[in-house]
Amino acid sequence: MDSTPPPSSASPYDMVSGALGEYIPHGNDEEQGSGAPREEDTARQRDRPRRGAGRPEQILGAVNLDRDLRITDSNLEAPVFEGIDPVPGAPFVDFLPPWDVPTVTRRLRQVLDTGEPHVARVQRLRRRDGSELVVSMSILAAAPPQEGLTVSLIAMARRLHLYAAETAIGTSLDIGETAQSLAESLLAWGDVAAIDLDFAVWTGEVVTGRPQGRIRLRRAALVPDRAWPDGYVTPGDDLPGDASRLLSHAIRRDDPAQAVVLPDRATIERVLGSPRLARTLVPGDQAACVACVPLVLDGEPPVVLGVAEVWRRADRPFEDSELFDLQELVARTAHHVDLARQHQREHTQVLALQRRLLPRSAGDTIETASVYQPATPDSAGVGGDWVNSFPLPDGRTAMVVGDVVGHGLGAAATMGQLSMEARALLSAGLAPGEVLEHLDDTVSLLDDAESGLAAGYSALGSTCCIAVYDPVSHRVELASAGHLPPVLVPPDGTAGPVAVRPHPGLGAEFALREPFEVYTFAAPPGSMLALYTDGLVEDPAMSIDEGIGRLSDAVSAVHPWDGLEQAARRVVASLAPAHRRDDVTLLLARMIGYRKEDTATWRMPARGDAPARARALVTGLLERWGTREDTKDSVLLVVGELVANAVRFGRGPLTVRLIRTGHGQLLCEVGDTGNGRPRLARKDLLADSGRGLHVVHGLTTRWGVRWTDDGKVVWASVGR
Repeated sequence: MDSTPPPSSASPYDMVSGALGEYIPHGNDEEQGSGAPREEDTARQRDRPRRGAGRPEQILGAVNLDRDLRITDSNLEAPVFEGIDPVPGAPFVDFLPPWDVPTVTRRLRQVLDTGEPHVARVQRLRRRDGSELVVSMSILAAAPPQEGLTVSLIAMARRLHLYAAETAIGTSLDIGETAQSLAESLLAWGDVAAIDLDFAVWTGEVVTGRPQGRIRLRRAALVPDRAWPDGYVTPGDDLPGDASRLLSHAIRRDDPAQAVVLPDRATIERVLGSPRLARTLVPGDQAACVACVPLVLDGEPPVVLGVAEVWRRADRPFEDSELFDLQELVARTAHHVDLARQHQREHTQVLALQRRLLPRSAGDTIETASVYQPATPDSAGVGGDWVNSFPLPDGRTAMVVGDVVGHGLGAAATMGQLSMEARALLSAGLAPGEVLEHLDDTVSLLDDAESGLAAGYSALGSTCCIAVYDPVSHRVELASAGHLPPVLVPPDGTAGPVAVRPHPGLGAEFALREPFEVYTFAAPPGSMLALYTDGLVEDPAMSIDEGIGRLSDAVSAVHPWDGLEQAARRVVASLAPAHRRDDVTLLLARMIGYRKEDTATWRMPARGDAPARARALVTGLLERWGTREDTKDSVLLVVGELVANAVRFGRGPLTVRLIRTGHGQLLCEVGDTGNGRPRLARKDLLADSGRGLHVVHGLTTRWGVRWTDDGKVVWASVGR
């Protein structure tokens, strides 16, 4: 019975092995264990020109593995694989050098778990006689319903190896992964390969010209992956300063940079000049021959990025053709290292801006903690997620979270501008809805082809959510532009998203624009508010509502005594998808507020006796608080002037509020229903008006105005 699966369900092994049949001559089919030959196969072989068994072009092979990484089938009939005899049931790692077993096993397990292929890894295989074969190894998951893996092997002919290595090295923009790929490719010429980069290259700084002084080098990559002796320089370590003497001979000369070969141990120790230096740079007693190839970026003048080192045993000296290949590979891949350096620089700049926007302190009436995690370390620039919380001058606290479209410098520039603009407008007293209106105009302006921040970048559709907490009334004002709703956990623990009507994102077309609604809800002391971006709750395996529900459960599980920083990290760790496609941002805010005995509020009609009445009420309160006489006099003058201005220029009724803050300030507030903005005019002793605000200005540390739905509030802060 023919057990060959139909083409639609063929496994990767079947397809690779079938393709090998086009190139690898077969003996009789009984010897191959494949059953009787099929008629169409016999006809194909009869019509195809016969190939000799020893043709060097036969470089393809395949091995099938089960979930335990044991061999179930193989097709390694090409002569180049002679001496590699896979036995069904044997572990695949038996063919690997011992130091490669942990890394390759990890790769195999990763493909089993994720189904994502691992392509073109340069790998050594051990033959029966102890010699090694360099191959390009790709790992593919079996097609359902079959299980296991298919490992395809391509023996590394010289030109093919150069092509495969360059292709593999150019797949990442991460400087560490790029260096690691280059080191793995160089391992085909030696026993150990290392990449040492100029420290400026490693950190993404600008590198120009040949180095004039001593080079500071950092080890970026080292293969194979194994335990090294104490003192040996491993990835992430800086090389000793004297090590630059070894490299200067290769890279500080007038002619083009050439490989430098130290053929034996005695020469190496003589050049290094120190047993301590030899222990840090020489990978072992058997490694007694090294080729140092400078990583040089072509230009005028050429730019040195670092050096690649390939170590061998003394009985395998480098031939001229091998040195030519090494230099060609390093030269062809140096630009990939420089691209990774440029990306590292951009990544560092954007991440620094991102971190700078994270909240530092939110004041005494609210406790905040935030977490920001980029999607992946090697993503093309950090994303546009941002979060901030800051105390407003009038004693309230603002919390802002946003998600700017895109990645990289364009998104970072827009993110920084929107964040600073939101902070300035909120500090100026604008309501959350009004701030979003300004941000909406800004995003539309930045999208303009002539005035935009970055050519080809558009921030249309970015989202933002603004919440302002009043610690006296214990209420929150919130407005959202296309952002996911915050999660509120009141003191009783019944968590859930705040009911916010969906709104288009920032920069929507004029026909889609609607007024930004401001939602007000109670947040008693002990409540917790979670603001976040979609990367925290979006998962292909579930709906967005399920993701928000999981976030609500996680936040409600935070104990009132838990440290908020640790709680925020714990929430992110429990919710963030294992394979994130977007940045993750979370802001947790625990409401504290003012105690009732630290605030007082009075309402009164806007009449001529209002200033005197307000001063009498405030006098009694300040005496109960035990306020100093000089501070009491200043507060009474400020309250009297603010109430007098409200009676004269505003409309009633008036609201007078006094707050004893936790940092040595008394906050005086007078609200009315007028919409005129108090302005500090130029001093004029003969003028009938305007002197009151000059009195307020001289007696306070800060004063300002904030706007409400039915008027305004003028506030002033007096030191006590």
